[in-house]
Amino acid sequence: MTHPAQPKASHFINGAYVEDTAGTPIPVIYAATGEQIATVYAATPAIVEQALSTAKAAQKAWAKMTGTERGRILRRAADIMRERNHELSVLETYDTGKPLQETLVADATSGADALEYFGGLAGSLTGEHIPMGEDWVYTVREALGLCVGIGAWNYPTQIACWKGAPALACGNSMVFKPSETTPLCALKVAEILHEAGLPAGLYNVIQGMGEVGAALVTDPRVDKVSLTGSVPTGKKVYAAAAAGMKHVTMELGGKSPLIIFDDADVENAVGGAINGNFYSSGQVCSNGTRVFVQKGIKEKFLARLAERTGAAVLGDPQDEATSFGPMVTENQMNIVLGYIEKGKEEGARLICGGKRADMPGFFVEPTVFADVTDDMTIAREEIFGPVMSVLDFDTEEEVIARANDTEFGLSAGVFTNDFSRAHRVIGQLEAGSCFINSYNDAPVEAPFGGVKASGVGRENSKEAIKHFSQVKSVYVRMGDVEAAF
Repeated sequence: MTHPAQPKASHFINGAYVEDTAGTPIPVIYAATGEQIATVYAATPAIVEQALSTAKAAQKAWAKMTGTERGRILRRAADIMRERNHELSVLETYDTGKPLQETLVADATSGADALEYFGGLAGSLTGEHIPMGEDWVYTVREALGLCVGIGAWNYPTQIACWKGAPALACGNSMVFKPSETTPLCALKVAEILHEAGLPAGLYNVIQGMGEVGAALVTDPRVDKVSLTGSVPTGKKVYAAAAAGMKHVTMELGGKSPLIIFDDADVENAVGGAINGNFYSSGQVCSNGTRVFVQKGIKEKFLARLAERTGAAVLGDPQDEATSFGPMVTENQMNIVLGYIEKGKEEGARLICGGKRADMPGFFVEPTVFADVTDDMTIAREEIFGPVMSVLDFDTEEEVIARANDTEFGLSAGVFTNDFSRAHRVIGQLEAGSCFINSYNDAPVEAPFGGVKASGVGRENSKEAIKHFSQVKSVYVRMGDVEAAF
């Protein structure tokens, strides 16, 4: 009997499921047990061609529709996603290993939010009239054309929507390649969009590894590439897109600082640190993995953190009582365990966790290191797992300099009850998505993205519209034209 996670086919092209078993088989492994639960096949060159030519052909008619008509379809898709939230959450848990307790409230729901938000904006996308005496200029906001989305494995449903919704709202078509680690959820997004009335060919999903991504990114028909991934992958994709002068959005990694002053509410600060390190088992790009704690509350903070971390429930992710799931793959688990060993070797003090959990699947215990210094590997490199580094600091000036001493700049957070300090410090932190007395909130209404090596462009909010459209300006002369001869 086939597993319920097995999709109808590997790809979704031109409004239908498409299979081509000539492609490399990609096993789908359930992170909670290590078992194979499905197989998909990487896109062959013929599949890539089918997706691109279909998307190119469908785009012009879509762009000619009114924004209100396009938005209606996106909003309908949002409603369908919400109605099916339970089954989509179960699939997300099979795809990623994230606990159902989390996926029920964070994944398909946030995807639906994006479809609803950009569906609502679609009819409002207008240009402007610029008077020039008796002449005038008008601007038109136009679609870019054919967009490619390349997803990461931590939020497969959400990323498929975060990229697809603004692209479609602006009148573009999209070919989306999910991570080969989590190939299942994006197919459901495509299916739901089509069911909601999206014309065939406008949102296509094809599977594959790096070579499929490279074929998409380098194709001359592609106008825009939006990637969520690591900094090294981002640099490669950005360079390939630049060679074809394509538009890009790059949502990359981070090593973000979370600064806790000694006047902060300790309970809330601990909650923020847990959300910024252990949600999705630490597999979140914006995580605040360098937790700077002012010395006055250090021991109190660590004691309460250890206590609350001890309450994490590791277990079957399909059980809603479970609050902490496995790493997405065995390889990712081994990478994280390697970083934990480095932390021990380099002299950090282990407060809790620190090893693989004694159970099936790819579980790593939620791990906290204290007495971490700025030069330790665990404080420099993005781990992408449940490993928190707690660093001491004395003064505001010192912590700002240390927080900014990184190539990354995705997120930053401050916990303090002194509001002038909160804004003063955030104002000096080099990061794109920041938080005060909170961490890792990512509503679709707010821009999300990084500075420095953490990326270019923004997802979500009205900012995303700018990244999926371009402005044409038209000068209109009402009188005669003067010329030198």
